[in-house]
Amino acid sequence: MSFLKEIERRRTFGIISHPDAGKTTLTEKLLLFGGAIQEAGAVKNNKIKKGATSDFMEIERQRGISVATSVLAFIYKDKKINILDTPGHKDFAEDTFRTLTAVDSVIVVIDVAKGVEEQTEKLVEVCRMRNIPIIVFINKLDREGKDAFDLLDEVEQKLGLKVTPLSFPIGMGYDFKGIYNIWDKKLNLFSGDKKQVVSEGVEFDDINNPELDIMIGEKAANVLREELELAIEVYPDFDLEAYRAGHQQPVFFGSALNNFGVKELLDCFIEIAPSPQPKKAEERLVDSKEETLTGFVFKIHANMDPKHRDRLAFVKIVSGTFKRNAPYLHVRHNKKLKFSSPNAFFAEKKEIVDESFPGDIVGLHDTGHFKIGDTLTEGEVLHFKGVPSFSPEHFRYVNNADPMKSKQLTKGLDQLMDEGVAQLFTLEMNGRKVIGTVGALQYEVIQYRLEHEYGAKCTYENLNVHKACWVEPTDPKNDEFADFKRVKQRYLAKDKQGQLVFLADSAFTMQMTQSKYPSVKLHFTSEY
Repeated sequence: MSFLKEIERRRTFGIISHPDAGKTTLTEKLLLFGGAIQEAGAVKNNKIKKGATSDFMEIERQRGISVATSVLAFIYKDKKINILDTPGHKDFAEDTFRTLTAVDSVIVVIDVAKGVEEQTEKLVEVCRMRNIPIIVFINKLDREGKDAFDLLDEVEQKLGLKVTPLSFPIGMGYDFKGIYNIWDKKLNLFSGDKKQVVSEGVEFDDINNPELDIMIGEKAANVLREELELAIEVYPDFDLEAYRAGHQQPVFFGSALNNFGVKELLDCFIEIAPSPQPKKAEERLVDSKEETLTGFVFKIHANMDPKHRDRLAFVKIVSGTFKRNAPYLHVRHNKKLKFSSPNAFFAEKKEIVDESFPGDIVGLHDTGHFKIGDTLTEGEVLHFKGVPSFSPEHFRYVNNADPMKSKQLTKGLDQLMDEGVAQLFTLEMNGRKVIGTVGALQYEVIQYRLEHEYGAKCTYENLNVHKACWVEPTDPKNDEFADFKRVKQRYLAKDKQGQLVFLADSAFTMQMTQSKYPSVKLHFTSEY
């Protein structure tokens, strides 16, 4: 198959939502259609011993939440689909923001009963800033929830989207009869049994067909006809260009748990979603159809396989063909590296691949060369933009609870921080280590993983810090800067890259510091 054909058949997208709206369940069902798994696991139900395929960390299975973005791929109707299932929990939002730099489109999952929730708003805002094409999937229709038109209004108002429904529910909750697929002019009846297998739809070219009354009852049929007429009048027709430019968002209804409405979503998705898009680097715009390889690391995961203590760097390929054993330039180190076993992900299995194309995600075994945001090329110096580190909001001292294991603790912290789970600061004054995170739940994850993956135990001590501010380097002979360093000595630390960081204990301290030392510049992201 030619290089351009390979690009055309790729679809790389992320699934985002508030926790519990059903992202991971939807991912499972999509894999089911791709034939990647035979039976989909549930996240919640303890009776089923099978966990979700995409939650591979022990802590995820215990709590029924996703804490790391997982990468999964499958083939459906000759299209190669790469899914990035992101954590919805706000404590892991940073992982999700980074993942959004690696996708070409997104599916937003919304719970029919709860409607639009705060985490969804934040994530959609990031997508809108980057004009990422969005499809909305309204989930859990087999439960009592809000009216379809109210939900569409809420999505428009709260998320600032311009929607157009491509499927429409018949009833809801207890009265839920099925879905009329506007995109394909098909009726899908909901039977409520056989949750784990795929059901077939009934084709209806004409909604006024009297057989409809027999199938769902006269009352429901009339309501459906009225609502469809209204929906077609009120909402604009689907416009492919507008969707791809990020100006219009198609909406689908369904129930991922009951595997209902998912196939319609997938069939439409592979037709309309964009193939791999160009990406902006600091130097120039890189087109996905270029022959030379470029790619960037958007995630690092340590210990994917507890038996081997391996670290994988996830690389999104932007252009060119990634070949096994070919030398590529690691731009930050200015060093050529070869990779003998690049991994691709098919559901639970990792496979070694010889070639990967734009849009694919490749896992590279890493012994500590990579950081999030690193670029790989065939020799050109490029830096892809937009993989930020945010200022943490929680800070704690980390103490070693087992003096015999100090080496393991240092190694564990070092590797977990490279993953971008949290940030490590070392105080200038006494060398004590401080962990800063975006959410409090990360401390538990770190403690758990240190013990179970590295055999090290740690305890925490609270530290009163409001924000970490990166200090822009100034002329060392500058008296003001020297004075700042002397006065604020107790609050200064170095991050993992050796950049100077000022740990301010309140917003007031920050204002005072800025006004007292105007030439000292403070930043809230480390990417200035």
